[in-house]
Amino acid sequence: MIIAVNTRFLLKENLEGIGYFTSETFRLLTAQYKEHQFYFLFDRPYDETFVFSSNVKPIVVSPPARHPLLWKFWYDIKIPFILKKIKADVFVSPDGFCSLTTKIPQCLIVHDLGFLHLPDAYKQTHLAFYKRYTPYFLKKAKQVVTVSHFSKKDIITQYNIAGEKISIVYSAVKENFHPLGLEEKKSIKEKYTEGMEFFIYTGAIQPRKNLVNLLKAFSLFKKRQRSNWKLVLAGRLAWKNNDFLALLKTYKYRQDVIITGYIPESELVLLTGSAYAMIYPSLFEGFGVPVLEAMKSEVPVLTSANSSMQEIGGEAAMYFDPLNVNDMADKIMLIYKDEELRKSMIQKGKKRVEKFSWQSTADLLWQCIEKTVRD
Repeated sequence: MIIAVNTRFLLKENLEGIGYFTSETFRLLTAQYKEHQFYFLFDRPYDETFVFSSNVKPIVVSPPARHPLLWKFWYDIKIPFILKKIKADVFVSPDGFCSLTTKIPQCLIVHDLGFLHLPDAYKQTHLAFYKRYTPYFLKKAKQVVTVSHFSKKDIITQYNIAGEKISIVYSAVKENFHPLGLEEKKSIKEKYTEGMEFFIYTGAIQPRKNLVNLLKAFSLFKKRQRSNWKLVLAGRLAWKNNDFLALLKTYKYRQDVIITGYIPESELVLLTGSAYAMIYPSLFEGFGVPVLEAMKSEVPVLTSANSSMQEIGGEAAMYFDPLNVNDMADKIMLIYKDEELRKSMIQKGKKRVEKFSWQSTADLLWQCIEKTVRD
């Protein structure tokens, strides 16, 4: 079988949600199925570390598809030509877009429909493209994959797609996330927070992550507890952050907020494992990988009581209303004060994270790929 994969999100210095999902699943699949040929379709020069095995052939399909006009050109003009040339049996696209012009069967991965629920968090040109073409993508694909029951229900409700066409393939967390020893934690704290304890958020800094409310809740925590603890925001500054940056300029506790920018995965593992607790206040997620990364690092998780987070975190996390700053602050103070509660959450998190693995994710995705070809 010849399997073509859209790998335009495999960016070594900017590997986030979709990129991690693509990297981890196809790292396993290409190793397991040596008898099949995989073509990785990049839209710009690639890093050799993403050529996982001898049965992977990378192809750069130019030009870089980084805005709506070029998305349309890349998927509907350039991709069909390549698929025909390599005689592909299936095209797997992990970014929610597919080709509307090829006859090759397609397995489409849609992580969430955040653009419908939080339109203000998206660039207007991107939003218009998502709204116009997503129903066509869902109709065109032979099989649709999504990462939670929440997202499957959302796709069915919003677009009236048959449930049997949609498969749930949970995401997972990398094995290199792990609990740290006291000396490792001490070293990281000295590096980032002057030796102080800290709460952490990991992920891109953008409106749907709700970081303005997190700053407000952290401010309430600081006022009530008069603590010298810090807040670390570990992620790149993305788009539409005017409100966040404006608040930060006048923020009373600016010296207690550390923004790391994009950091390599090896450093993220150490930062996550050194935190007192993870605070993940996102307004909308299809899955929420940082929740599991913290649990695997034996760090308790406070997160939003909405979208998929409760499905993923189960009874192992503590939940707050992401729009209620006082509720968020109350939960932060509770985990700060109650050491027994914190220990209990860490133990529950260790058990919860065992339910998710990249091997299971890869196996389920392979079943969907095979079904796409059969159908």
